[in-house]
Amino acid sequence: MANNAFVNMFKVKELRDRLFFTFFILAVFRLGCVLTIPGINAALLVQYFNSYAESAESAFASYMDFFAGGAFEKFSVFMLGVMPYISTQIILQLALVIFPSLKRIAQEEGGQQKVQAWTRIGTIFVCLIQGYAITVYADSINQQVAGTIIFANKAYFKFLAIFTVTTGAMVTVWLGDQITARGIGNGISMLIFAGIVARLPSALWELYGGVSAGTINPVFAIVAVLLFIVIIGFVVYEQSGERKIPVHYAKRVVGRKMYGGQSTYIPFKINPSGVIPIIFASAFLTFPSLLATALSSKATWLQKVAAFLTYGGLWYNVIQVLLIIFFAYFYTQVTLNPTEIAKNIRENGGSIPGIRTDKTEEYLQRVLNRLILPGSLYLAVIALLPSVIQAVFKFPMSVAGLMGGTSLLILVGVDLDTMAQVEALLKMHHHDGFTKKGLKPRSL
Repeated sequence: MANNAFVNMFKVKELRDRLFFTFFILAVFRLGCVLTIPGINAALLVQYFNSYAESAESAFASYMDFFAGGAFEKFSVFMLGVMPYISTQIILQLALVIFPSLKRIAQEEGGQQKVQAWTRIGTIFVCLIQGYAITVYADSINQQVAGTIIFANKAYFKFLAIFTVTTGAMVTVWLGDQITARGIGNGISMLIFAGIVARLPSALWELYGGVSAGTINPVFAIVAVLLFIVIIGFVVYEQSGERKIPVHYAKRVVGRKMYGGQSTYIPFKINPSGVIPIIFASAFLTFPSLLATALSSKATWLQKVAAFLTYGGLWYNVIQVLLIIFFAYFYTQVTLNPTEIAKNIRENGGSIPGIRTDKTEEYLQRVLNRLILPGSLYLAVIALLPSVIQAVFKFPMSVAGLMGGTSLLILVGVDLDTMAQVEALLKMHHHDGFTKKGLKPRSL
């Protein structure tokens, strides 16, 4: 009987422990996503969103729910999710590039621990700001549906709500760290992945309900589902492609032993930054969008900003595309620095065939630029799919958002990365993986 990879996953103790630990943490995360913060009447909150299903506020809440797994609309303990942490990471990474003194500190011994501490402290401040915006948002809902806020003392409610969502966001980050350290996959990505997966059943049920009610053409629904499957195939195909840069190491004698004299290669993926640019772009847009929408009742100009950043709108899509391209270049330069790669090649006596040693950095930069541009444009096209599907097929945003864009890329990207990690652990313990040849990338 041939070995079954799924059975082998639970035969290997290390892998089995990691899987069960990951499932446990995800279960805790999902529990926190349904616990409403103190001071909110959950029944009236549901009534509000059902009554204003087509309103801009409901559309905004649905957009936020893509990253919080339905927690935002429920005003739950984990309603902010990991987006404040990601937003702070972006700000700090930009600061490290802009300010050389900060970069030097980060490169010192123990520098990464300092950067992590700064990120968490910054996340707390971002959560406090967003938490205040949420209390204003809750107050505007209470004005339309009286009794949504239970406490008569508004100051007490604001303090309790801000403290709760801030603590919830930091606990969410801690849960992600635990998955990274003791579970399977990247913890932060896994939490976003779990939130998106949790939204799939309700989205499919809403699609079925729309077809049954006659508001959605059944032919359009079938076409959209087939398109969804085809897009997944294209995403998997693109994610597995890579450009191999050959490197030859010259022979050298150290003492009585000879080293080098071998050839290897540097793998550059077609899309070197993976799904990070689209996550960063979404997080970057989420922060001002949340503040503008929640505080729009306070000032007229904030209403204009909220309308300007409406999810699926023209300017939202334009800004998102530009941010995706920017973060694709930015993140690739941070993680795959051509200067550092060229330096390591030279220090180890290596060279790229046909390229002068002093031109290695320039050559690597040129190759990366040729990969990043089409890769970032590919991400941008996928990101625009929900808007296209919603406009063409007249699907609800909760359905269209899960059939393309950020959701689809995260689902596929995180799944592939997690499978690769499981595959590596199975191979390490001398078990067959999911495929006989393993999850090997395609070379170009």
